[in-house]
Amino acid sequence: MDQPVVVGIDVGTTKICTLVAREESPGQISIIGVGVEPSLGIRKGVVVDLAAASQAVSRSIDKAERTSGLEISSALVSLAGSQVASVNSRGVVGISGRIIDQDDVARAIEAARAVAIPHNREIIHVIQRGFNVDGQEGIRNPIGMHGYRLEVETHIITAAAASVENLRQCVGASGVDISQFVLNPLASAEVVLTETERQMGVVVVDMGGGTTDMAIFIDGDVWHTSVLQVGGNHVTSDIAHGLRLPMSQAEELKVQHGHAVESEVGSLEYFNIKPFGEEEAVQINRQELAHIVEARVEEVFSLVLQEIKRSGYDGLLPAGMVLTGGASAAPGIRTLANRVLGVPVRIAKPENLMGMGDKLDSPAYSTSVGLLRWAFLMSEFAPQGGRKRPSVQRSSSDTRGGAFDWENIKNWLKRLLP
Repeated sequence: MDQPVVVGIDVGTTKICTLVAREESPGQISIIGVGVEPSLGIRKGVVVDLAAASQAVSRSIDKAERTSGLEISSALVSLAGSQVASVNSRGVVGISGRIIDQDDVARAIEAARAVAIPHNREIIHVIQRGFNVDGQEGIRNPIGMHGYRLEVETHIITAAAASVENLRQCVGASGVDISQFVLNPLASAEVVLTETERQMGVVVVDMGGGTTDMAIFIDGDVWHTSVLQVGGNHVTSDIAHGLRLPMSQAEELKVQHGHAVESEVGSLEYFNIKPFGEEEAVQINRQELAHIVEARVEEVFSLVLQEIKRSGYDGLLPAGMVLTGGASAAPGIRTLANRVLGVPVRIAKPENLMGMGDKLDSPAYSTSVGLLRWAFLMSEFAPQGGRKRPSVQRSSSDTRGGAFDWENIKNWLKRLLP
């Protein structure tokens, strides 16, 4: 039987990336289609021009279809932006048969979902953080245990229904169904985190163009998520204003000469630019550019630190911070993050990819590849609840069946119960 083919569409502020992949072996992804297109009509993760955004998404999907030779019918889609919020909730149910089974877990989580959500918001994820059986806390997997009362603690992520529907229309205009939305830092975490980091306590920070998305993992589960409305585009904007340049030229300077720590740049390093109103190119000291970059990036990490403290988990992150996303590629950014947050910091990107994976060798593609890993997790449980697996059209049907593997179900519960 052919291995299942899955699709992920990362709709970001700076780029739209559609990936088609096949799982060659457990944990080994082979990229068979890539479509990367500059993003239009999206600002800070939110659709602001439906027509422009739809066209950009369509072009990205077309590229992925051409490179893979397959027609995309459904996909997982990333989600970020200021419209995202989260709340913690508990659900309690009685156990009629005295032995807890999968249905009891599902009922408990459904009870947790009953939290009051405004009518203009949509639930994106319901993530379990632990179970309590007859007062006994800290239970990871209650299935098969004896008990009379089952309680689950969940982390519920919601988004503005209008924003979600606009994004759904953008993708739907290309004839592609959305199997599920996945929050950016949760997708990235599937690629960049080790199991040890998840257990010890770590914060994943995905620095994109329009937003900086973060998720805190403790004891293997998600404990807090947040989206900050600041990212790499703000650094570009600061450079454009500070040096009086067009945005396109400011972005080019940031990539070629930018540095996040002014003190690490030589005082005799110069480059030539042509600002507005100047007939001839002028020399600019690279330290001046680094000063602009450092000020904004330091502000971003200060906001991250503030959010970590607000969550109450600032003392529970011995594994520190794992930094990813396009903006994390700036030289010196790890040093600055360590200085501001005072915790261990490492920069991560997708690894161990086969096929066309060499095109994705950058932190900018962590969310894109993470969507594929989510899709493979979903494909293992496609029969449950009739959930559709992100897929492509094939010449023959591609169905999967068989009995459930309870160990895999336990691992799935650790990640997410949508």
